Amino acid sequence: METPSASDSGDDEHAVIAHFRLAADGFGDADQREQVYGAEEVMAAAIDEAGVGEFDGNEFGAGEAVLYAYGPNADALFKVMEPTLRGLPFRPAHVVVRRGDSASRIDL
Repeated sequence: METPSASDSGDDEHAVIAHFRLAADGFGDADQREQVYGAEEVMAAAIDEAGVGEFDGNEFGAGEAVLYAYGPNADALFKVMEPTLRGLPFRPAHVVVRRGDSASRIDL
Protein backbone atom coordinates (compact mmCIF):
# COMPACT_ATOMS: atom_id res chain seq x y z
CA MET A 1 0.00 0.00 0.00
CA GLU A 2 1.44 3.37 -0.97
CA THR A 3 0.62 6.50 0.98
CA PRO A 4 0.87 9.58 -1.25
CA SER A 5 2.56 12.71 0.00
CA ALA A 6 3.49 16.20 -1.10
CA SER A 7 5.66 16.72 -4.15
CA ASP A 8 9.40 16.84 -3.88
CA SER A 9 11.46 20.00 -3.60
CA GLY A 10 14.14 18.60 -5.94
CA ASP A 11 17.17 19.73 -3.97
CA ASP A 12 16.97 17.65 -0.79
CA GLU A 13 18.35 14.23 -0.08
CA HIS A 14 16.39 11.24 -1.35
CA ALA A 15 16.41 7.91 0.45
CA VAL A 16 14.94 4.44 0.55
CA ILE A 17 14.70 3.06 4.10
CA ALA A 18 13.41 -0.51 4.45
CA HIS A 19 12.13 -1.95 7.75
CA PHE A 20 11.82 -5.69 8.33
CA ARG A 21 10.47 -7.38 11.48
CA LEU A 22 12.68 -10.30 12.49
CA ALA A 23 11.43 -13.47 14.20
CA ALA A 24 13.21 -12.79 17.48
CA ASP A 25 13.80 -9.71 19.60
CA GLY A 26 17.25 -8.20 19.59
CA PHE A 27 19.31 -8.69 16.45
CA GLY A 28 17.39 -11.65 14.99
CA ASP A 29 19.10 -14.99 14.50
CA ALA A 30 22.27 -15.64 12.51
CA ASP A 31 20.38 -17.02 9.50
CA GLN A 32 18.21 -13.92 9.31
CA ARG A 33 21.23 -11.63 9.43
CA GLU A 34 22.95 -13.66 6.70
CA GLN A 35 19.88 -13.31 4.46
CA VAL A 36 19.91 -9.55 5.00
CA TYR A 37 23.66 -9.32 4.28
CA GLY A 38 23.19 -11.30 1.05
CA ALA A 39 20.37 -9.01 -0.04
CA GLU A 40 22.55 -5.98 0.74
CA GLU A 41 25.27 -7.25 -1.60
CA VAL A 42 22.76 -7.79 -4.41
CA MET A 43 21.19 -4.35 -3.93
CA ALA A 44 24.53 -2.54 -3.64
CA ALA A 45 25.67 -4.08 -6.93
CA ALA A 46 22.36 -3.26 -8.67
CA ILE A 47 22.42 0.33 -7.39
CA ASP A 48 26.02 0.80 -8.56
CA GLU A 49 25.30 -0.75 -11.95
CA ALA A 50 22.24 1.47 -12.48
CA GLY A 51 24.08 4.56 -11.20
CA VAL A 52 21.15 5.64 -9.03
CA GLY A 53 22.86 6.16 -5.68
CA GLU A 54 24.52 4.12 -2.98
CA PHE A 55 23.61 1.46 -0.45
CA ASP A 56 24.58 2.91 2.93
CA GLY A 57 24.21 0.01 5.37
CA ASN A 58 21.95 -1.44 8.00
CA GLU A 59 20.90 -1.40 11.62
CA PHE A 60 19.80 -4.44 13.60
CA GLY A 61 18.05 -4.21 16.96
CA ALA A 62 14.77 -4.44 18.82
CA GLY A 63 13.72 -7.34 16.57
CA GLU A 64 14.09 -5.30 13.39
CA ALA A 65 16.47 -4.91 10.45
CA VAL A 66 16.59 -1.49 8.79
CA LEU A 67 18.36 -0.98 5.44
CA TYR A 68 19.42 2.42 4.08
CA ALA A 69 20.14 3.67 0.56
CA TYR A 70 20.53 7.21 -0.75
CA GLY A 71 20.54 8.82 -4.18
CA PRO A 72 19.37 11.78 -6.26
CA ASN A 73 16.06 10.12 -7.23
CA ALA A 74 14.29 7.98 -4.61
CA ASP A 75 11.87 6.47 -7.11
CA ALA A 76 14.67 5.23 -9.38
CA LEU A 77 16.53 3.92 -6.35
CA PHE A 78 13.48 2.04 -5.06
CA LYS A 79 12.81 0.58 -8.52
CA VAL A 80 16.28 -1.00 -8.52
CA MET A 81 15.97 -2.26 -4.93
CA GLU A 82 12.35 -3.41 -4.97
CA PRO A 83 12.78 -6.97 -6.32
CA THR A 84 15.38 -7.83 -3.68
CA LEU A 85 13.44 -6.13 -0.88
CA ARG A 86 10.28 -8.04 -1.80
CA GLY A 87 12.32 -11.26 -1.91
CA LEU A 88 13.28 -11.06 1.76
CA PRO A 89 10.88 -13.27 3.75
CA PHE A 90 10.53 -11.16 6.89
CA ARG A 91 7.12 -9.65 7.58
CA PRO A 92 5.67 -7.30 8.48
CA ALA A 93 7.86 -5.07 6.34
CA HIS A 94 7.63 -1.63 4.79
CA VAL A 95 9.75 0.87 2.91
CA VAL A 96 9.88 4.62 3.39
CA VAL A 97 10.69 6.38 0.11
CA ARG A 98 11.86 9.85 1.05
CA ARG A 99 11.91 12.52 -1.63
CA GLY A 100 13.49 15.55 -0.01
CA ASP A 101 11.14 16.79 2.67
CA SER A 102 8.26 14.45 1.72
CA ALA A 103 7.93 10.70 2.03
CA SER A 104 5.65 7.80 1.26
CA ARG A 105 5.32 4.40 2.86
CA ILE A 106 5.07 1.21 0.82
CA ASP A 107 4.06 -1.98 2.59
CA LEU A 108 5.88 -5.05 1.30
